[in-house]
Amino acid sequence: MTKWTEMLNRRTILACAISALTLSAPAVHAEQIQIFYADDGAAIDGYDTVSYFMGDAPVRGNPEIAVMWKGAVWYFSSHENREAFEANPYAYAPQFGGYCAYAVSRGYTVGTDPMVWKIVDDKLYLVHSSSIEEMWERDVQGNIEMAEDHWPQVLRN
Repeated sequence: MTKWTEMLNRRTILACAISALTLSAPAVHAEQIQIFYADDGAAIDGYDTVSYFMGDAPVRGNPEIAVMWKGAVWYFSSHENREAFEANPYAYAPQFGGYCAYAVSRGYTVGTDPMVWKIVDDKLYLVHSSSIEEMWERDVQGNIEMAEDHWPQVLRN
């Protein structure tokens, strides 16, 4: 192969690669929306999401027992909890991406306090603070319905 042919092949490959990237740009942009709230990269501020379903209070996860899912790192307090999550992450992941369920019901997103939570119909809901929890508690079912109407479009705001 001559130097000219080799250079032409490299240019052709580069042009094809750039075209492929350009054509897939909208898909890349869509993936940049963070579905799960992870302020420091860890979902639920590093708490074990499975632990919410197993006791009276959530337990901090161990960074050495982690899994990457939906753009966030999820920490677990045990290998058993990680395995349970991996078998069915939607059963344990907080609703509305772990954003404050009350805020989502009002059409916006805000972070949460992992110690302010509620299980409703086997689903985990997190809330921003104990003062917001008081408003959330006034009509939990109504707030869930309103949040469902806003989700996931609220992520685009």
